[in-house]
Amino acid sequence: MKYFSLGFLFFVQIFFSQNFSNVDTLKGSDTKFRNFWNVTKYELTVEPDFENKTVSGSNVISWEITKDIENPTFQIDLQQPMQFKMIGKENWNIKRDGDFIFVYAKEKFKKGDKGLFSIKYSGNPTIANNAPWDGGWVFEKDKNGNPWMSVAQEGIGVSVWLPTKDIWNDEPENGIKMTIISPKDLMGIGNGKLISNEIKNEKRISIWEVKNAINPYSIVPNIGKYVHFGEKHQGEKGNLDLDYWVLDYNLEKAKKQFAQVKPMMKAFEYWFGPYPFYEDSYKLVESPYLGMEHQSNVAYGNGFKNGYLGRDLSGTGVGLQWDFIIIHESGHEWFANNITAKDQADMWIHESFTCYSETLFTENYLDKNSADTYLQGLRRNIQNDKPIIGKYGVRNEGSGDMYYKGANMLHTIRQIINDDEKFREILRGLNMDFYHQTVTTKTIENYISIKSGIDFSTVFDQYLRTTKIPTLVYYQDGKTLNFKFENAVENLNLPITIDEKTSIKPTKNWQTVTLSSQKPVVWDKNYYVTFFDIKNKF
Repeated sequence: MKYFSLGFLFFVQIFFSQNFSNVDTLKGSDTKFRNFWNVTKYELTVEPDFENKTVSGSNVISWEITKDIENPTFQIDLQQPMQFKMIGKENWNIKRDGDFIFVYAKEKFKKGDKGLFSIKYSGNPTIANNAPWDGGWVFEKDKNGNPWMSVAQEGIGVSVWLPTKDIWNDEPENGIKMTIISPKDLMGIGNGKLISNEIKNEKRISIWEVKNAINPYSIVPNIGKYVHFGEKHQGEKGNLDLDYWVLDYNLEKAKKQFAQVKPMMKAFEYWFGPYPFYEDSYKLVESPYLGMEHQSNVAYGNGFKNGYLGRDLSGTGVGLQWDFIIIHESGHEWFANNITAKDQADMWIHESFTCYSETLFTENYLDKNSADTYLQGLRRNIQNDKPIIGKYGVRNEGSGDMYYKGANMLHTIRQIINDDEKFREILRGLNMDFYHQTVTTKTIENYISIKSGIDFSTVFDQYLRTTKIPTLVYYQDGKTLNFKFENAVENLNLPITIDEKTSIKPTKNWQTVTLSSQKPVVWDKNYYVTFFDIKNKF
């Protein structure tokens, strides 16, 4: 969840000549310290101290060995300056090296062996200067002076406070149990469903449970002066609990604004299939920063306004008809939380589909013309600064164009398929066939090509791996249209429909086609292609 707003490139990265270190590799790769074990569950406790800006607690990491191995070294991630104490494992050597805990096991393991690490942690975690774009903990006060705390960690990682196996390709398939300890007059909100809430020794102890697989960066506690309301959505898999937690003085605003959740859920289930986490509920939680897609714990900080903090990112007016954070962050429940990229370099899988979900929602909520207008308007935010796919194995995200350019790529693919029912089947198929899985770019590319019957490999190369937008150069003489592609990858397979009777398959060589009339051709702006009439170039 990162956005462009008012011309400010918030997705700024310092890697235009960036050199990556061994530390980057340890953080971002499935190294020999990670590739032999799989996390099956996290059972964690967290207690933030507002006055001292500290966090403490414990985490029990259940794991299973995935291949036969002797005397392996486990890597657990915990960023400085957080401190830890391992409980048990006295016969194993344990060493801290920067942001990593290395556990040297003096044993021989067979595939399927199980075990656990029990770790206590404490310290002053990194504080976010500008959450959610700048990662870390947030210790704020609400307008009544009550403590309001959470953490933003998509980029920096959950290991900014919690000892974990902090890599996207390993999701605990048996979920998590989170115990949040807070002052008794505050409420702790976690992922999943609330299974216990009681006061002991002047403290509130709230226990939350997630039954489904969950990505580490989604594991987030929220603590504040919260009140609750909820409703039911009759969805594709039955009754879905819709829970809302907001600051007490915003209850009435929230009841009005969150009325958008039901039509959103209806639209997304139509396009993407059933909400992926019925067992854990859908939850929208007011947060001390703009928003984030935490699974079954969606952070909301849009001020109960339509648009993006009251503004329309498309510049068309369409984006003011709905609340950007509700729609965008909820779209991530399908793309990011259900289907998750194995590596941050493939983060477009999260953001391109989710940015496009705004268009698909608009189509259901308003109409197709409004949706097309919105999508085309988003192009004004595209930078074409660098490729959308980043560097693999070093926790490196590609260009922020993964949002608006990626969404326009998907819309272009939809035009090429030219069959909305088939396109919808592909979107639903992705969420069914890769249900609760981590994937790569190639996996998604191949799936779309196979299911559509069209080889989209060059289209993905064009938009994901280059900064060039294909230009259709043309001129028209009566009924004769002359055309070719420029700024295109080799053998770009991007056919363009002109009307019901005419479609063209441009290459880098000039071609001609006979039109049905002498009227100037009207190009479909839904293709993210530059159309250039060389007769009118001056």
